[in-house]
Amino acid sequence: MDFVEGEILAFDKPLHWTSFDVVNRVRSMLCRALGVKKLKVGHAGTLDPLATGVVIVCTGKQTKHIDELMNHTKEYEATLQLGATTPSFDLEHPIDATYPTQHITRQLIDEVLPTFMGEQWQVPPVYSAVKINGKRAYEYARKGQQDTIEIKPKLLVIDEIELLHFDAETVQLTIRVVCSKGTYIRALARDIGERLHSGAHLIALRRTRVGDYTLDKCITIEQLQQQLTENK
Repeated sequence: MDFVEGEILAFDKPLHWTSFDVVNRVRSMLCRALGVKKLKVGHAGTLDPLATGVVIVCTGKQTKHIDELMNHTKEYEATLQLGATTPSFDLEHPIDATYPTQHITRQLIDEVLPTFMGEQWQVPPVYSAVKINGKRAYEYARKGQQDTIEIKPKLLVIDEIELLHFDAETVQLTIRVVCSKGTYIRALARDIGERLHSGAHLIALRRTRVGDYTLDKCITIEQLQQQLTENK
């Protein structure tokens, strides 16, 4: 592999890592292995720390394709806890409200999920990197200033949404989602909860595909390190 000329690598991001953690680790490993001080490395699409799965990393001259790769369709598997919300719509923050779930049935879920197909206007989470007046939305949220800002909805497309599993006892459901760039699955969880006349937040998220890059084509940080060691 010629990392200076440019490579496109697909990684299975570990839980609790940021996408920048992956980039920084890859850059450090490659610079050390190649004996260089600098190397262009970037990722094609952020994945939340509490999510795992496909993150595309480009090196060298391939970084010019980052914008193109970011526009590719994404696929996710997400598990939602119904009946409760959190400020971030995931497990980053504790539950802030609870809602009834006795009325939620498999039939109701089957009726609600298809309503998210096609073009959708989605309001991004306040705990997100959306820019407002030059600052990230999460910067306002962390200072308790979320009520002072307005996050505008964004147009996105959901190509597929499928119920994979529903546990009536725990009121948890797992869905598969194929969607466009800019879709916040945390916000989708919030909206599904609302349309079920309840609440919801993400308890697990895995990105299974970015364009043609699927999980089975991904490597781990450890595997890259092993390859670099073997090629010395």
